[in-house]
Amino acid sequence: MRMKDVVLMATVSTFESMPQPGRHELKQFSELFEPIFKASGAEARRNAIAALSRSATLPEQVAWFIATQPISLAAIFIATSPALTDAMLIELARSHGPAYARAVAARDNLSVKVVDALVSLHTALEKHETEDTVAPRDRETALFEEQGFVMTREEQVRQQLKALVQRDTLARAAATPESLEDMSMNLLVRFARLREARNFSHALADALGSSRWLSERIMLDLSGQQLATALMALGLEPEDGQFMLMQLYPHLAAAADGASRARTLWEGLDPERCDERMLAWLRADDEAEGRGVAAAEAANANDETAHPARPAFARKRAAGARR
Repeated sequence: MRMKDVVLMATVSTFESMPQPGRHELKQFSELFEPIFKASGAEARRNAIAALSRSATLPEQVAWFIATQPISLAAIFIATSPALTDAMLIELARSHGPAYARAVAARDNLSVKVVDALVSLHTALEKHETEDTVAPRDRETALFEEQGFVMTREEQVRQQLKALVQRDTLARAAATPESLEDMSMNLLVRFARLREARNFSHALADALGSSRWLSERIMLDLSGQQLATALMALGLEPEDGQFMLMQLYPHLAAAADGASRARTLWEGLDPERCDERMLAWLRADDEAEGRGVAAAEAANANDETAHPARPAFARKRAAGARR
């Protein structure tokens, strides 16, 4: 790790260790963070943002700076940080485009004020949609009314937020593979760092395009072998993969012959074999989940081009066979 990366993580760790930072500490952190962050590498930036996503006492200047980073870095912070005010969330959604608005919409317990702002944004965007895209929602509303129900304000908001999710599905098709991969990797790194095994399992299922049953089964292998296989098939860098293994299986952090057990395990894996095993698990998962032959054929198609984009097989499967 570069010295500048070490300085960034040390600065973040020091700030995190303060239970109630005072005005002086907040000002000092605000002045130090931005230049150190800009001088650091991508991995250190990602780790710093993941760590600060838990903090409710960030200076507003720092919170806004992080939230306006490229969405591949900022998505986790926008979706989870308690330091972002309603005004910040609304401004992000309005001024930084649909990707940032979707990250805001992913937050738990959104206030009525923020929901109304998201709905207003969606209504404005909806005017640019074609009739074919709008028609299914119109039919749903008509059916609702035909059955004698009155569309309440709460129900209207629910329908419009549902439409946001549908737009998100369309937008994913236009997103670059690199941005989607970065977001998936950010989530995996964050949940591994926090040792949140359940959330990590859900993020792993999304990255693989599999059922949660498969990701949970992979993680139940306490040797770490199956998770290492899945992470290598996803194309993770060795440092990230070994870090996740040591966080989720602490016994793999122990040293053996001058290296951690996680490193020894990782270096003993063959990427081609990992691809083959992962595709076999996914085919079995498709059968168990009732996705059947079509999904299996999609997996087979990916197998023919596994090496150029090893993580891409999950994205291709997710586009056509996700739950």
